Amino acid sequence: MQSGDLILQFSDLVSTRKCALRIDAGEGSRPLRYLLDKYVKHAPVDRMLREGRITPDSGSTLYALQDLLYLCSDSGRLLDMVPEMTFKDLDRHIGLDGIPARHPVLIGGQAVPVVDITIDRTNGAYHRNWPGFHARKWQRDDAKYSAFVHRTLTDRFGPSEAGRILEGASSGLGLKLLEALAQRVWNAHFENYSRFVGRKLVYKSGDETIDNIIEGAGAICSEKVQALKFLTDHYGLESEYLFAGPNASGALPAEKLRELLVTFDFRFSRRYTRFWQHTALLYDIGGEPVLVDATNGNIPFLFLRGPEAERLLGYDDKAPVKVKMIEAEEDFYYHRAPQDIPENFFFALEGWMPYTDLMQVFDNELGLYLSSDYYVIPIPYRSEQEFGRVRREYEAVSRRAGLECSVTERWDLDSPLGVGFSQAEPVVSQRILEAGEHLLARLDECDGPGHEAGLVIMKLGS
Repeated sequence: MQSGDLILQFSDLVSTRKCALRIDAGEGSRPLRYLLDKYVKHAPVDRMLREGRITPDSGSTLYALQDLLYLCSDSGRLLDMVPEMTFKDLDRHIGLDGIPARHPVLIGGQAVPVVDITIDRTNGAYHRNWPGFHARKWQRDDAKYSAFVHRTLTDRFGPSEAGRILEGASSGLGLKLLEALAQRVWNAHFENYSRFVGRKLVYKSGDETIDNIIEGAGAICSEKVQALKFLTDHYGLESEYLFAGPNASGALPAEKLRELLVTFDFRFSRRYTRFWQHTALLYDIGGEPVLVDATNGNIPFLFLRGPEAERLLGYDDKAPVKVKMIEAEEDFYYHRAPQDIPENFFFALEGWMPYTDLMQVFDNELGLYLSSDYYVIPIPYRSEQEFGRVRREYEAVSRRAGLECSVTERWDLDSPLGVGFSQAEPVVSQRILEAGEHLLARLDECDGPGHEAGLVIMKLGS
C-alpha cells in the first residue's frame, strides 16, 4: 500500500460478491456516479492488474458486477445502469451524486483509508439480456474458451477433424460439436464443494462453470446446463432450456412458477418446484430436435435425436427417464418451458434466492460430491443428540440400500472408507476438507451460531 492511495471496495448484497481495488486518494472525493463509471463500468482491470492495484479474483468479480449493474446490448456492449439500483456507504444510503465517506481500517498494522460501497439490488427486476451476457463473457476470454473447445474436439476426433468441425459448426457438423462438448461437460465433477473454496461463489454462471471445469472441478445440473449453452451459443447452435423433475408429470405450472420467482415464498410449493428440480437443453440441429442432458450426478448421459427426443417431450404420452436414487428409482419427466421462466430462475439463483449454496447442498440433497462411486454429504449439528439422530438415519438408509457408509463427527476423512475415498479422489477430498470452514460460517450466518459438522461418505460403486 502506497501513501496517497485508498482502497475502494464494492460488495453486492444479493450475490455476496466482493472486490477491492487501490486507487489514488484524490479520486475518493469524487461522487459515487463517477467512481461507478470509472471503476466498474469502464474498469481498466488489465492495467490495474499490471500495476498491482487489484488481485485477479477481485478483477473477475469486478467484471461480474458490470453484468449485475448495467444493461447490455445483444452484442454485449454495456448500456445504462439497471433501474431501481440503490447503494449504501457502510450503513447509510448514498445517492449517485453523493460523496462516499472514508473509513480507516487497519491493514498489516497500518491505518488505511477505505471507501466501502454496498450494492443493493433487492428492489430490482429481471433484466439480463442472455445473448448479450454470453457474448460479453466470451469476448472477455475468447482465447481461453476457444482453446477449451478446440482441446475437447481434438481429444475426441484428432486435430484435423477438430478444425473441420469448427469450420462447419453452423452446418451439418454442429451435431458432432454438440455431442463432444456435452460429453466433456458431463464428465466434469458433479459437485457443490466449489461453493465453499476459492472464490466461494454461491452460484456460478455458464462461463464461471467452464472456468471451474478447466480448473479440474465441476458444478451441479443447472450450472452445467448453462455452461453447455454458453459454449454452443457462441457457435450459433439454437437451443432452449428444459425443466425436469421426479414424478413431475402433467402440464408445467408456468404461471405458478413465475409467481414463485416474484414472491420467493416457497412454503407449500413442493408440488410446483419439483418441475424445475432438474434442467436440460433442447437443440434444433438442421431441423431435428436433439435433447441433451449433460449434467451427470445420478442422471444418465442423454443425447436423444428426433423421435427419441419427442417421446420424452410428448404432450399426451410423455415418457419418463428412470433415475437411480439411493434407495429406489424415480421417474423424471422433461418439459418444454416458456424461456423467461428458466432464464429468470437461473438469475434468481445467483443471489435473490437466499443461501442458494446451502440450499443445493441440503434442501436439494445434492451433498458436496456425487459420482458413480461416492456420495459425500455434510452433517450439520448443534448437539450430540442431533448428530446421533442424523447419523442413525444415514446408517439406516445405507443398510436398506446395501451400501457401505461411514459417518464422522468431525470434518475429516478419518475412517477406512474415508481413507479409500482420499486415495481414489485425492484432489476432490482435499477440496472437501478445505470447504468445511466456509460452509460452517455460512450455516452460522443463515441459522445462528454454534454449528459443527461431520461428513458422511457412501460407497455407491461395486
